[in-house]
Amino acid sequence: MTHPATPAAPLDLFTPAFHQDPYAVLAELREAAGAVPVLTPNGLRTWLVTRYEDARALLADPRLSKDMRVGFQLVPKNFADPAAREAFLREAGERSQFPQELSAHMLDSDPPDHTRLRRLVGRAFTARRVESLRPRITALVDELLDGLAGQDRVELMEALAFPVPFTVICWLLGVPPDDRAEFRRWSNLLVSGAGTEEVRDANVAMIGYLRALIAAKRAAPADDLLSDLVHAEEEGERLAAEELVPMAFLLLVAGHETTVNLIGNGTLTLLTHPAARARLAADASLWPAAVEEFLRHDGPVSNATWRFTTEPVKVGDVLIPEGEFVTISLAAAGRDPARHQDPDRFDLDRPNTAGLAFGHGIHHCLGAPLARLEGQIVIGRLFERFPGLRLAGEPGELRHRQSLMMRGLEELPVHLA
Repeated sequence: MTHPATPAAPLDLFTPAFHQDPYAVLAELREAAGAVPVLTPNGLRTWLVTRYEDARALLADPRLSKDMRVGFQLVPKNFADPAAREAFLREAGERSQFPQELSAHMLDSDPPDHTRLRRLVGRAFTARRVESLRPRITALVDELLDGLAGQDRVELMEALAFPVPFTVICWLLGVPPDDRAEFRRWSNLLVSGAGTEEVRDANVAMIGYLRALIAAKRAAPADDLLSDLVHAEEEGERLAAEELVPMAFLLLVAGHETTVNLIGNGTLTLLTHPAARARLAADASLWPAAVEEFLRHDGPVSNATWRFTTEPVKVGDVLIPEGEFVTISLAAAGRDPARHQDPDRFDLDRPNTAGLAFGHGIHHCLGAPLARLEGQIVIGRLFERFPGLRLAGEPGELRHRQSLMMRGLEELPVHLA
């Protein structure tokens, strides 16, 4: 009879050095065990899963719940540091590290709530609707690239990687573009996974902003997704008032964060892989394959969003106890040699092998087709317009964001010619 594991001392994994280059460390952990206990940046103990087959199975395993209403009660006992536990217990409401007002959305719920919420949002991300955005996205990208023409050095994250996906999600949700600077700051803080006072301030600011935006859509509906959600009726169901703020939060953050990093990471990959870049310049039909390989090789999401066990769950040779948090490393799964031959190599000819960059199972990202489309258009038009594009400095000088979830660059300075 196999008994649940007694957690060893968790690894303090998410250091600045790890964020700079996580893949060698993840390879060691993948060899060591099916799951290893680690600390999140805010001091919460979680089991990190690194093997592809385990990751794919667990992403669709109903024994791993995403119901934040239940999971919130498990947080105190899973802090490794008693002082962090006491600090958490003193927090309440909007100033919590885990404000429940931002959590009642489809990504933090199980069926049947998840099924209902996803159905209400899903019609906005149909293949036809996403493809209909292609001309408008292309025009936006060309306008931004026109604005860069004649410059020598440009910081691409600020000039291109952020504005395109954020503007597109603004179109879909009806968010005033003038709000983007503050919203970006809040978003970066909230996906960092840190438990700092600055993050708690961002929680409060985000909640207040979304309440006001929803009130404006209720008073004056427009032709946008957020207005549709405020006034939605689907088979006699609609979003409750307490569900609107977290759903708007999910769509705004998830609707641009992933694509920002896809654009930045993909651009850097081509800047450091000249043979692949030359092939894409000669054959535009390779761009869909390139985006899939960007997602596998250095994808925009390091770790899937949180889950917890509702009963003991075996992962490889480890049995994770009931009531423990589990973090699934999409970055490690993407480079698992048991799934991908020579996984550290960027390969445009690699077969499409059902990557996990956008998740798997019922929580697979609804916006994945839109992110892929934006990635193809932005990176493709960038290299077509500026064929002499090159890094302004050495790759090792670039800094990656300190984020539990996201894998992305802080800045990407380039010379356009």
